[in-house]
Amino acid sequence: EVQLVESGGALVQAGGSLRLSCVTSGFSYDHYAVGWFRQAPGKEREGVACISSGHGDTFYADSVKGRFTISRDKAKNAVYLQMNSLKPEDTAVYYCNAIVRGTDYWGQGTQVTVSS
Repeated sequence: EVQLVESGGALVQAGGSLRLSCVTSGFSYDHYAVGWFRQAPGKEREGVACISSGHGDTFYADSVKGRFTISRDKAKNAVYLQMNSLKPEDTAVYYCNAIVRGTDYWGQGTQVTVSS
């Protein structure tokens, strides 16, 4: 069974840092990519970062490039999102996602709130 469980969200001041974790099960990073998305109140869900299967190439939305870093630990079955220089506009529920064997899987989300 495929599962994704996020954690690490919190209330933080602007300029601060957080690391989100996504613990996964039921699939291998050798074969499937994992992405981080976020959804702010009243806005559509948007892609933030992605790490590819296999070699682990990384991709970022322009709004977070240079501030956020996605990484993975195969031994821990975890994907991380290190977020630095946080801004109030980063406030959102953050979700991790994987499309495994044609099915779209999401975690339950973790709330990140950045105060000004």
